[in-house]
Amino acid sequence: MKRPYFKLTKSEMEIMDLLWKEKRPLCRSEIIALSPDRSWKAGSIHILLNSMLEKGAVQVAGFVQSTKNYARTFLPELTLEEYAVMQIQGTRGLDGCRLVGLTAALIGEIDDRETLERLEQAIQEKKQQLS
Repeated sequence: MKRPYFKLTKSEMEIMDLLWKEKRPLCRSEIIALSPDRSWKAGSIHILLNSMLEKGAVQVAGFVQSTKNYARTFLPELTLEEYAVMQIQGTRGLDGCRLVGLTAALIGEIDDRETLERLEQAIQEKKQQLS
């Protein structure tokens, strides 16, 4: 199922990068603690996470006890790769011909045989699905 297009702000992207890197649910206080070089104010974490929830970028993974209260924990709803594809697909004027050119340009950046072989395998699997 194709996700609705959304774009993350710089601050939201910093939070997503952290969630992708940590690969585990994080609560607000952990996000703040693990982001010492953040461009956003700690007090705005609530607004940022709610915006990301509305966009469908993150999901509530559960709750953890934080002092006397419980805090929500968050996980990404999509991978970095899925977000990158979403941004590419959201580019106006990107049709089949340009998609081939874009893919060729990305392949031109690859400098190891193993990655090329994995790509080749993915293409073969997709061809079989379409048959």
